[in-house]
Amino acid sequence: MKRFFAGLSDPGLLRTSNQDAYYLDPQSRFYIVADGMGGHAGGQEASRLATETIRAHLDQYWDSTESSKDLLHEAFLRANEAILKDQSTHPERSDMGTTAVALMFREQQLWCAHVGDSRLYRLRGATLEQITEDHTWVARAIREGELTLEQSKSHPWRHVLSQCLGREDLNHISLKPVTMQVSDRYLLCSDGLTEELSDPMIAHQLKSIRACEAAASALVEAAKARGGRDNITVVVLYLQGEAPLNS
Repeated sequence: MKRFFAGLSDPGLLRTSNQDAYYLDPQSRFYIVADGMGGHAGGQEASRLATETIRAHLDQYWDSTESSKDLLHEAFLRANEAILKDQSTHPERSDMGTTAVALMFREQQLWCAHVGDSRLYRLRGATLEQITEDHTWVARAIREGELTLEQSKSHPWRHVLSQCLGREDLNHISLKPVTMQVSDRYLLCSDGLTEELSDPMIAHQLKSIRACEAAASALVEAAKARGGRDNITVVVLYLQGEAPLNS
């Protein structure tokens, strides 16, 4: 099956800088989205380091005998180390960190890795499914029955991360295989999108617009129309047959 993809990042309507980053492998092997934090320079550097380090590691060891799961895990560990090293040499960026989510096609399998609250979604038919599970205080509270989903939407701690890259105490990188079928549509995004758009709104855009570039643009513009309070980054991927998507 062929893979068609596009990415777009926008600072939004209130931020003066964009601390998100993304990477699209030209060979369509993997895709990465990162959402940095720690001030203007710190957030930008953290997300850049994460995407660049993950990309470089996957490129270097792509043809190795290492399993896909281990390859992706090691790439995220290397990204964490790169950010920690930068913190040690630039004290002004000592509090920087970043989320990261990556989707990788290798050896006829699809794998996802993530840290933080940047997400991976899959649209299959009319059903949108969130593949990743946020590493946040609020997500844990929902799982343990301390909060309802509705309560979480306005909770003051909804942005508090339990894991991110750039921390000595990083102890969990989520990795999982993802099933794939022809006509699946995947979305990697920062929380600047999901803070503004509900899952049904996201599903509507992905279902109604076939072309990846147009879908990415529509998602970003919809998030801005609803406030655009944060940086917004999306990567849209469609698995299709032989015909290109032009509409």
